[in-house]
Amino acid sequence: MTDLSQIVKAYDVRGVVPHQWDEQVAEALGAAFADVLNAGGESGDAVLIAHDMRDSGPGLAAAFAAGVRAAGRAVIELGLASTDMLYYASGSLDLPGAMFTASHNPAEYNGIKMCRSGARPIGQDSGLAEIRARAQALLDAGEARPAGAPSAPVHQRDLLADYAAYLRKLVDLTRIRPLKVVVDAGNGMGGYTVPTVLGDAALAALPLEIVPLYFELDGTFPNHEANPLDPKNLVDLQRAVRAGGADIGLAFDGDADRCFVVDERGEPVSPSAITALVATRELAKHPGSVVIHNLITSAAVPEIIRENGGQPVLSRVGHSFIKAEMARTNAIFGGEHSAHYYFRDFWFADTGMLAAMHTLAALGEQSLPLSVLAGEYERYVASGEINSTVEDQAARVAEVRAAYPDAEVDETDGLTLRFTDRAWFNLRASNTEPLLRLNVEAPTRERMASLRDAVLDRVRR
Repeated sequence: MTDLSQIVKAYDVRGVVPHQWDEQVAEALGAAFADVLNAGGESGDAVLIAHDMRDSGPGLAAAFAAGVRAAGRAVIELGLASTDMLYYASGSLDLPGAMFTASHNPAEYNGIKMCRSGARPIGQDSGLAEIRARAQALLDAGEARPAGAPSAPVHQRDLLADYAAYLRKLVDLTRIRPLKVVVDAGNGMGGYTVPTVLGDAALAALPLEIVPLYFELDGTFPNHEANPLDPKNLVDLQRAVRAGGADIGLAFDGDADRCFVVDERGEPVSPSAITALVATRELAKHPGSVVIHNLITSAAVPEIIRENGGQPVLSRVGHSFIKAEMARTNAIFGGEHSAHYYFRDFWFADTGMLAAMHTLAALGEQSLPLSVLAGEYERYVASGEINSTVEDQAARVAEVRAAYPDAEVDETDGLTLRFTDRAWFNLRASNTEPLLRLNVEAPTRERMASLRDAVLDRVRR
């Protein structure tokens, strides 16, 4: 018997196919999703459904659609799409949607990211728990959909060109200096969207020379995992940037909702620096606006937001928290250190492509190389996230806290301790694994390394 608690996570559905879930489970989830929408009076009478390039995607999406239709809602099939394309469709058509993707996970995984109309997020506390309960009841009864249910209609629609045109209106790349751009799509959905957004002459020619890496859609990821957060997956991009004398390199994850950047030397640009750069651009258009940053972004981010007349607002780590704060504060922009970037002009949803376009515009509107430009937004030295396997997480966190009685304490998300010399660290437990995640930042590399090693010694002893 399928236990949905193993695959329905805090923000989405994620699991191994067919070991943890299959088309019968997808159909039950589709029926449950439509039931929750109907019970809540959700606007519109249709559900948008899209999938990425994984082999299991079309079958799972079709089964989910059958469940939705059995519950009385029509289906609009978008076919292949990036996750932010699904958000664009949900926002522009004001309809709920479901995106079949496992993002950066290996090939055997698949998942579902669901949203309400207007790209409003669905998480554990905003409908996902109810969807799980309703689907579990169907599966426990030996059904994938309500017995004898009618079947609503299904339609197909291609929104790639509309999505690209909308992004082009938000960021004008027609007037920048010529740039050579290496893009590593990792055999993911960036290989589908980048040629249209950044290279389609029908939308107006851009002064960009795009050098493609791994644009072939292949859910087996034959070249490397589509997870740019892992440094080993950036190696090919870095090599190509250096060898080709490119101005910038971009790397997308599997569903292309995240974008990582490397400079002309092939060196990674911190997502915190990209957050500060994009925030500066958005604040220039909307002075005084709120910008959201999460707990582990660099201390430089709120400093730069304030210096540019904005209002920084801190959020917990995680897209549902960021999106909730975006909506609550009407923030113009939000950034996470995981390279998720959220825009008010994009229905408060995250889009790696729009962040990439802002970065290209910032680079192309002036003459400095990216390493110098990005350096203006990097003021501190960060450790990056370090995971430690720990069974008694609470006891270790308490021990670390007791070791620094004079530090300023923040328990917004895990334990954050700040010191008078502007060094800080955050130690927080994983929601799904016996891990403690550590992020450290300090004014100098020596201070960062010293603080990092001292905390890790207590965590791992």
